[in-house]
This record gives sequence, structure tokens and C-alpha cells, in this order.
Amino acid sequence: QVQLVESGGGLVQAGGSLRLSCAASGSIFNINAMGWYRQTPGKQRELVATKTSGGSTNYADSVKGRFTISRDNAKKMVYLQMNSLKPEDTAVYYCTLGPIATGKPSYWGQGIQVTVSS
Repeated sequence: QVQLVESGGGLVQAGGSLRLSCAASGSIFNINAMGWYRQTPGKQRELVATKTSGGSTNYADSVKGRFTISRDNAKKMVYLQMNSLKPEDTAVYYCTLGPIATGKPSYWGQGIQVTVSS
């Protein structure tokens, strides 16, 4: 059973920074994609950023240049450094894990709230 546990969310003023962390546990294939999605009320979950075990990254246009995804494969951790935060970044952020081949998450964390005040 794979488990993903997020930490690091909270309340920050616009222009500030937050760093999200996600710890994965369980039986995980070495070759995979880990990432972050987010969701606001009334909207579908949207991709924020992903990074494969080989190092390839993908970012939503709305966060390019502001957010950076990184991972520690040995520790089974993925991080999201969020800088220059905007009120529109307010959402529940979900850690994800899945096979590279499909490009879609197979596992989701429980979600963590990020609130950016104006």
C-alpha cells in the first residue's frame, strides 16, 4: 500500500513563500513520476508540477518561474518551493505518484491547504 503524506502548507501573504513536502511510503517502483496538483472549490484538480525519477519536469504555465519542484529519490520525498505567491494560488494541494507511461497519478495524498492573503 502506497501512502503519501503532505506537510508545509499554511497561510502566507501575497509575495511570500512556502515549501511543501511530501513523504511517500510503501511499495514504490523506482521509475515513477511524483508531483503536485491543486484544487479550489467548484473547480477540477489541476496539475501544478511533476518530476520524474529521471529528472524531467513539467509545470503549469501559471506557476512557471515561481514554483520549483524537486525530489529526493533515496528518501522518497518530493518538494514544491513556492515563491512570489499570489491569492490565486490559494487551494488544497495534493501530492501525487504514478507511472511515467500514463502521465496520470495512481496515488494521491490527503491534501494540504495553502492560503495566500492579499
